[in-house]
Amino acid sequence: MNAFPNRIGVDFPIIQAPMAGVSTPEMAAAVSNAGGLGSIGVGNVDADAARTMIRKVRSLTDRPFNVNLFCHSPAAADPAKEAAWLRILSPHFARFGAEAPARLREIYQSFVTDEAMMWMLVEERPPIVSFHFGLPPAERITALKSAGIVLLATATNLSEARQIHDAGIDAIVAQGYEAGGHRGVFDEHGPDDRLGTLALTRLLAMEAPIPIIAAGGIMDGAGIAAGLLLGASAAQLGTAFILCPESAADVGYRAALASDGAAHTLMTVAVSGRPARSLPNRLTALGESVAADQAPAYPRAYDAAKSLHAAAKAAGEFGYGAQWAGQGAPLARKLSAAKLVQTLWQEVGDALAMSKTTVLDIANAALTPPR
Repeated sequence: MNAFPNRIGVDFPIIQAPMAGVSTPEMAAAVSNAGGLGSIGVGNVDADAARTMIRKVRSLTDRPFNVNLFCHSPAAADPAKEAAWLRILSPHFARFGAEAPARLREIYQSFVTDEAMMWMLVEERPPIVSFHFGLPPAERITALKSAGIVLLATATNLSEARQIHDAGIDAIVAQGYEAGGHRGVFDEHGPDDRLGTLALTRLLAMEAPIPIIAAGGIMDGAGIAAGLLLGASAAQLGTAFILCPESAADVGYRAALASDGAAHTLMTVAVSGRPARSLPNRLTALGESVAADQAPAYPRAYDAAKSLHAAAKAAGEFGYGAQWAGQGAPLARKLSAAKLVQTLWQEVGDALAMSKTTVLDIANAALTPPR
């Protein structure tokens, strides 16, 4: 029996991914009210803004929800590399009558060093907190657990999963290479096994003694059912929710997701400085034309991308935005968040019933002696 949904207080083993800048308090609340687990990403804001978002979710639902944080290593400035990157981008800024920034900033503070965020979470006590890009220090994990918060963390391989378990985290998000957005690798400079969602989910389900959440490329109930059959306790979907009206995705992002480009997602470092799966656009094309090691460190590279996107968007060009999407992107649907959760759960039931019938048919055929 799958006890994990009961433990976190949801009706269905469906988690809306915490897409920073795309997921909203309205989306998280709608998903939670519909019986899934809604999420907000606060890794891109400060503690005061995160507190406001948490309180907004609480004003819209009395159900559990998830708050996601980034645990990347703080970036070291590299003035020479950053200046060279800005020279590469300068013609693109000039196209829109703008100038590239004189220097780059570390626009996101990692939770690893953010004291204000830490104590805000202890005060607000959101039901669930999740980590991406690694883990915070042990004393922060202890403090959050002592506050009664359930903790999740992303793993992309067995080694990271073992670290998560050893740290006392309650469940592991198994992020396959198909996933949209940033790879959750702990060491962005180390080798990446690039494990797919199915293989990673099964490996972790067999290896880890804590619940596994399948994530990456899952867009419908059949995908959720596949994860559950492989041993996952729940599935996390991000790209599936981008076209929901509660999403903060702009009109250009929505149009790109509904275009032929959705079938051709690619991994790039050009947007933020870390590997992330994106829809193809003008910024990823620029990234394809330069060496990966030319991009500044995350999130300093993101400062340049956001400035360029703002300049282009003001002129009606949306092709320089962070248009994250997983490999299942062509399956995205225009449904409200609540309707999507309801549809997904109906599809899970249909898929599990069909799989049972199919397996029985195959077994019967195999056991029937030839005439």
